Amino acid sequence: MIVEPLSVFLSRAQMAVTLTMHIIWPSINIGLALFLCIMEALWLKTKNPLYLQICKFWMKIFALAFGMGVVSGVVMSYELGTNFGQFTLAIGQVLGVLFVYEVLTAFFVEAGFLGIMLFGWERVSPRMHFFATLMVMLGTFVSAFWIMSANSWMQAPTGAHLVNGQFVVDSWMGAIFNPTFLHRFTHMVLASYLTCTFFIAGISAWYLLKEKHMEVAKTCFSFALWAALLFTPIQFFVGDAVGLLVHQYQPLKTAAIEGVWDTQQGAPLVLFGIPSEKQEKNLFPIQIPYGASLLNTHQLKGTLIGLKTVSSEDRPVVLPTFFGFRLMVGIAVLFLAVGILGLWFRYKKTLYAHPWFLKACVLMTPFGIFATLAGWFTAESGRQPWVVYGFLRTSQGASPILAKQVGISITVFSAVYLLAMGFFLYYFSQVIKKGPPPLDSKDEKEPLVIGYMHGVGE
Repeated sequence: MIVEPLSVFLSRAQMAVTLTMHIIWPSINIGLALFLCIMEALWLKTKNPLYLQICKFWMKIFALAFGMGVVSGVVMSYELGTNFGQFTLAIGQVLGVLFVYEVLTAFFVEAGFLGIMLFGWERVSPRMHFFATLMVMLGTFVSAFWIMSANSWMQAPTGAHLVNGQFVVDSWMGAIFNPTFLHRFTHMVLASYLTCTFFIAGISAWYLLKEKHMEVAKTCFSFALWAALLFTPIQFFVGDAVGLLVHQYQPLKTAAIEGVWDTQQGAPLVLFGIPSEKQEKNLFPIQIPYGASLLNTHQLKGTLIGLKTVSSEDRPVVLPTFFGFRLMVGIAVLFLAVGILGLWFRYKKTLYAHPWFLKACVLMTPFGIFATLAGWFTAESGRQPWVVYGFLRTSQGASPILAKQVGISITVFSAVYLLAMGFFLYYFSQVIKKGPPPLDSKDEKEPLVIGYMHGVGE
């Protein structure tokens, strides 16, 4: 079935808009759920009302992000059916089941306990409330598990074979635990933790600059910088493992990431350049000899397949793949630098005494989101022209609808998403301006002992 190229392009663009809008919120909430569990556990252990303040404040932001995630994500299943009907028909027996598992094991758990977490402070015991928070955290984690399993299967499909244009499962373990899944899942979870880390750090730094809610801000800021120092180096190691698997299973994606046009042994690492798909070379390259081969094969003279080994229509989309990867890695380097600087200032007992550092952290509040989106674009544009790598092209999965119809829908969707984002930013700003809730009279009777994460005197 032939679908006009413009319709395919617009359908891809609409899905990109939807996914871009949606992925922001899980990437915040996966990390925020873990943060809330830690803070609530500290409150239960120490009875320090400071941690209770932190929980009640950040739960409001969690609720806002959760609502946005539902609003932005609910339309994706309809988009798949309307814009990529041939794709859903082909993969329904595989991904359809994984998505059902995600709903049954994750969304119901998360949504079921969310009400208790948000509104149950005075209605259930503290231990029951903590259990609800744990269940919400588990729900976000399990949801990411199934979604990343489904996406990783599309990147490296195993455990199924094609019969009359439809994938039939041979092994569910092979399909769920496909070759790149565990590494990509870990990479995504860590990315979410870092996104949340700098989200918390930026908002806390803003309070510190304004000299508002100082005890809460210092505790959260200190915690976030410890988290940055922990998670960023781990992310580099996990990212390296993901890169090795990408080179093994999607060598042309590696070629697009590294800007390798001709097959080479000892390919250089292009720190910066402008890939020209028309001229089939990199313009103005700044290179490190042997760097790309070393990173992707762990051998100085490892072989990287070039983009020219296939025709232009079989190549990934080079520009977003090339620059998306560099943006992601560049932000990760900034995160590590902030974590190390924070450690130095902590050692010097001046963690909160540098306005320029606090301002930099405020500016970096959305950088985790930018890095996550850049990594997602790298993974998805690098997979093209395949929607199921090596088996089903994106053009084969698209629905035979008119480009005009898709153009109207993408315009409407974009307008609705902008409106929804406007509402979120308004209510988010109100929550930030109001700040953490005051201590209850019951809590005020207890001494406000600042926990060890506060970093007194730093």
